[in-house]
Amino acid sequence: MKHIIHSSEDLGFALRAVRKSAKVRLDDLSQTAGVSKQTTTNLEKGKPTVQFGKVLQLLKEVGLTLSVDLPEAALPALRRVQRDALERSMGSPGSDHA
Repeated sequence: MKHIIHSSEDLGFALRAVRKSAKVRLDDLSQTAGVSKQTTTNLEKGKPTVQFGKVLQLLKEVGLTLSVDLPEAALPALRRVQRDALERSMGSPGSDHA
């Protein structure tokens, strides 16, 4: 089921609901996701300063996905940005398009 997230608090509520429905303890989730218990607590309380990478680790661990509703007109630019990033990571010269 899709649930629209409008704030860090909404995301925290969703994480907590999934964790509790799975009967997983907060410290167990933290350990398996490789983050501190404080990080998990902060996210579940909606603290907006939790590192994004750690947010993604926690979401992945409980089976939640994060997506954006990208306008169709932005798809060509997204593909260019992704291609340019791949080329840079492989050491190919490329320009950064605005």
